[in-house]
Amino acid sequence: MKDSAPGTVYLSDYAPFGWLIESVHLEFDLDPDATRVKSRIVFSPNLNSPEQEFFLHGENLKLISARIDGTAISPRITREGLTCPVPDGEFLFEAEVEINPAANTALEGLYLSNGMFCTQCEAEGFRKITFYPDRPDVMAVFTVAINGSAGVLLSNGNPGPRGAGHALWHDPWPKPSYLFALVAGDLVAHSDRFTTASGRRVDLNIWVRPGGDEDKCAFAMGALKRAMQWDEQVYGREYDLDVFNIVAVDDFNMGAMENKGLNVFNSAAVLASPETSTDANFERIEAIIAHEYFHNWTGNRITCRDWFQLC
Repeated sequence: MKDSAPGTVYLSDYAPFGWLIESVHLEFDLDPDATRVKSRIVFSPNLNSPEQEFFLHGENLKLISARIDGTAISPRITREGLTCPVPDGEFLFEAEVEINPAANTALEGLYLSNGMFCTQCEAEGFRKITFYPDRPDVMAVFTVAINGSAGVLLSNGNPGPRGAGHALWHDPWPKPSYLFALVAGDLVAHSDRFTTASGRRVDLNIWVRPGGDEDKCAFAMGALKRAMQWDEQVYGREYDLDVFNIVAVDDFNMGAMENKGLNVFNSAAVLASPETSTDANFERIEAIIAHEYFHNWTGNRITCRDWFQLC
């Protein structure tokens, strides 16, 4: 991989990405030191974008193979990503890469936390997982297959068929890559359910490590249900998936993250008990649970065009 200094990004240079994404299929073969990620992405030309070079972000990725419409290609790889010639119309881009979660001490992309695989992709961590247009204005529907020995394999959206060492997830709502999430580990769930205003049942889970945290989830679960009910009563917005998962992680570089259907929290922002927590702890958990849940519409279904909008 060639080394080149990252370029300065200017708001005045903004242009829509030159291609639309019809679908994204990812398959993870989890391994602490050598996780393989296979991607199948269907691109079509964006007629509202100026002509530009096909470019996919990618950092610290070992490219195993790449194909367009089934034909092997040899793309140009730089420190920032991948470029290659592409057909004029719709095409299928496939790539297989290898990454090292155990060595990912930046906690961006896919990393290992005390034996548990976890992701953090906001703002630009997805480019450390696979080659992709890692920008907030590119929305796509994701289907994710996870293979690994961990007891629990989670990603965004609704669960599909699963078996020992395998799980499939499908998120029907287009999302930007910074909202992608994957968690795999030996976890136990504090579970409940919520019935929406229209009568749909939503399964709720707060996932924690076994052996001490299971009895510290009740308040957070109540806060989640109160937030869901408030969003319905005040704005008429029902939750739009069949399951809502929260995972408590010890090593996390943010307080919490609003990944679609799979919120990841620093343990301190979700676990509490009357014996060891203060009123301030409970207030903080109530606020953060609600904040991340409300992102489901105002910040996930409605997202920013570019990162300059946060300024």
